[in-house]
Amino acid sequence: MDDSQIITMLFARNDKALGIVADKYGNLLYRLSDNILHCREDATECVNDTYLAVWNNIPPHSPNPLVAFICKITRNLSLKKLREKTTQKRNAQTLPIHELEFTLADCTLEQSLDARELARKLDRFLDTLDRESRVIFMKRYWFCDEINEIARAVSLSESNVYQKLSRTRKKLRTFLEKEGVII
Repeated sequence: MDDSQIITMLFARNDKALGIVADKYGNLLYRLSDNILHCREDATECVNDTYLAVWNNIPPHSPNPLVAFICKITRNLSLKKLREKTTQKRNAQTLPIHELEFTLADCTLEQSLDARELARKLDRFLDTLDRESRVIFMKRYWFCDEINEIARAVSLSESNVYQKLSRTRKKLRTFLEKEGVII
């Protein structure tokens, strides 16, 4: 079943649509959440919360593409859960996004950009990359995939993946400097 049919079912409040979403995207959502949380129970909880959020947000939203919408929900719920857990434990878990800290270290985000503007700039940056580099970047920094998983997925060695990520971070820094985000 395609996504437009699933959205139509959700608008009609047909609860079978959630089962279809779970069958079609459940593994992806679970992997995304587990990559962030590294805890099977918490990942399962976040995925189930995603289904509830989808039910509560469609309607009024009619997302296109659906997969991006539900992945964003899962990712946000997982990051929220991670913040709650690390606050309770008083220790910080390192996520791949922290690899970008040096790239964005001089960023004047608070002064000059809101989140939507930064997202638009990042989208434009991603459009400048070749497909392989874009896939590697997104797998690492959005889906929080491990290097060895990325290497298998794109049929490269781990060292090549590290190298491509390093080059992409340098390109990102240059791009953000030209955009006036980094001074």
